[in-house]
Amino acid sequence: MAYLTTTGSGQPVLILKEGTSRSRGKEAQRNNIMAARVIGEVLKTTLGPRGMDKMLIDGLGDITITNDGAAILEEMDVEHPAAKMMVEIAKTQDDMVGDGTTTTVVLASELLKKAEELLDQNIHPTILVSGYRKAAQKAIEIISKVSVPVNVNDRKTLLKVALTSMGSKAVGAAREHLAEISIDAVTQIAEQRGDRKIADIDNIQLVKKTGKSLLETQLISGIIIDKEVVHSGMPKKKENAKIALLDSALEIEKTEMSAEIRIRDPTQMQAFLDQETNMMKA
Repeated sequence: MAYLTTTGSGQPVLILKEGTSRSRGKEAQRNNIMAARVIGEVLKTTLGPRGMDKMLIDGLGDITITNDGAAILEEMDVEHPAAKMMVEIAKTQDDMVGDGTTTTVVLASELLKKAEELLDQNIHPTILVSGYRKAAQKAIEIISKVSVPVNVNDRKTLLKVALTSMGSKAVGAAREHLAEISIDAVTQIAEQRGDRKIADIDNIQLVKKTGKSLLETQLISGIIIDKEVVHSGMPKKKENAKIALLDSALEIEKTEMSAEIRIRDPTQMQAFLDQETNMMKA
C-alpha cells in the first residue's frame, strides 16, 4: 500500500511508493531481529571443525564452494537494512582482524535472539542496550585476564594461530604448508613502529595459477610481474639484472588529433623511429 499526506492546501502527496509496507513498535523490532537472525542461521552451519561448506551460484552462473563467512556474505544479495548491518559487522571484522567473521555474526545473532525473549517480557530496549554494554565491558575484562601475549619471534605460537585460522579454509593437506608460508610472508613485511610491530597485508600480493597442487605454493621474496614475454626470442631468465620500476606507462602517448605521416624514403622511416626513441627517453 502507498502512504499519503496532505499539504496545507489539501493537496495529497505520495510519501512512500506503491507496494511499500510499514511497521512500528514491537512488530518493527521483531522484523528487524528476524532479518538479522536469518544471516546468523545461514552461517551457523559453517562454524566449527564440523562446519559444512556452502555452494554459491552468482548471477553469471559461477560456482563458489566455501565455508568462509566473509566470502559467503560477499556473494549474498541482501536487501533488508537490519540484515545489511550484520553483513557490515562481518566486513568490519574481516578488515580489522582478517578472521572470525562467522563467529561474529553467529554471536550477534544469538544476542538478538536473547534480546527478543526479553522484549517479550516487556523489558524496555533501553534497559537491554545498557545491559549488553555492561556485559561487553565485563567480557573485555575477562578476555584481558585470560589472553596470552604473543611474541613475534615465537614461531611455534604464531604457527598455532595460523593453523587455527586455516581450519576454516578449504585447503586440506596444504594447511600446515600454507600456515608456514603465511608466517614467513607477514614477518618479512613487518615494520617496527614505536613499541609495536605493524604488518600491512596490502604489501603481500597473492598470485593464483591453475593446474598444480596447493602444496606447491611458493613465497617469492620480491616482486611478481604477471606478464607474458612479448617475443619468443626474449630471455626467460636474467641474473644480476638491473630493473627499473616505473609508475607510468612506457609508451608514446597518442595525441587527441588524428595525423597521417607519409614516408617516401627508408631513411625517413629510421628517423621517425629514432624520434620515437628520443621521446621515450625524454
